[in-house]
Amino acid sequence: MKRFMFVIIILLAICAGLGFGSHELTKSTGDSGSKVLNLYNWGDYIDPALLSKFEKQTGYHVNVETFDSNEAMYTKIKQGGTSYDLTVPSDYMVQKMKADHLLIPLDKSKLTGMQNYGAAFMNKSFDPGNRYSIPYFWGTLGIIYNDQFIKSGELTHWNQLWRSKYRNDIMLIDSARDVMGLSLISQGHSVNTTNTRELVAAKDKLNRLSPNVKAVVADEIKMYMAEGEAPIAVDWSGEASEMMSQNSHLHYVVPTEGSNMWFDNLVIPKTAKHFKAIYAFLNFMNRPENAAQNANYIGYATPNMAAYKRLPKAVREDKQFYPSQQVINRLEVYQNLSAKKVQQYNDLYLEFKMHH
Repeated sequence: MKRFMFVIIILLAICAGLGFGSHELTKSTGDSGSKVLNLYNWGDYIDPALLSKFEKQTGYHVNVETFDSNEAMYTKIKQGGTSYDLTVPSDYMVQKMKADHLLIPLDKSKLTGMQNYGAAFMNKSFDPGNRYSIPYFWGTLGIIYNDQFIKSGELTHWNQLWRSKYRNDIMLIDSARDVMGLSLISQGHSVNTTNTRELVAAKDKLNRLSPNVKAVVADEIKMYMAEGEAPIAVDWSGEASEMMSQNSHLHYVVPTEGSNMWFDNLVIPKTAKHFKAIYAFLNFMNRPENAAQNANYIGYATPNMAAYKRLPKAVREDKQFYPSQQVINRLEVYQNLSAKKVQQYNDLYLEFKMHH
């Protein structure tokens, strides 16, 4: 009987241990407890010092998980297995997530500091009235050139990339919408066209660009350009800023005929649970001093105009990253296209890459 009782006690102890372990595991992944915030963000897309500051000021612990594409983030949110409280989709993905009922509307009565955002960055087509999103960073698609090989003012139009003297000189960011987009703009078409004839013509023109394309690459484009591996690249303004901080010979230009204007945004996905933490964080990031600190760390353009005024003068007056309204007026924001049209963009882009 004693032996039987001893076995029972051991089994109960094991069960208790397993229960405690499970509880600790749940706590570590941020799935329970009211003093946490689960942030699903792009990699290295917030100043870690700000997270520490937020935790110290509010008592909330921030769990951060990262993604490397809008599509990967969308898939995980749609699956619903993890309770993310905030995530950071780009413009067209906000539109897609909204249409697919994956977002929770913002409670404007709980938000402070919204007056800090510039009118040019609010009420965009992907989220009229900012019912679901708060702008986080913004930027453009453009051309990076190395002044050791390319003269200032030599590259101001997309069409100039097709010059025969740039043979094997250009690196392209590996992005279907962006590469197809630059070709569309060069032919006077919208980056959001659904016209098959225009799309095929854009791909055919990209095929003629192939002799000038040294490589089509992803994140490593920053390293290659910083190390002077190519005279020219097409990439986003934020990536250009990072390259330029490592190589003073690099410069960034938005072609005069127009380009893409992108927005990354804070939204509340349907998986959210910790709403007090969510609004505490959003209000924290709306504060000018925090948004300015984040912009200084990341190097991307801030839509928070009160924060913009706190940035160094050299940054505020840098037209490469804070272009004039005249330039902004010629920029287009990507719209969410139908699955069929997205596939067409991707298929044509893949044909170009195979041709290259």
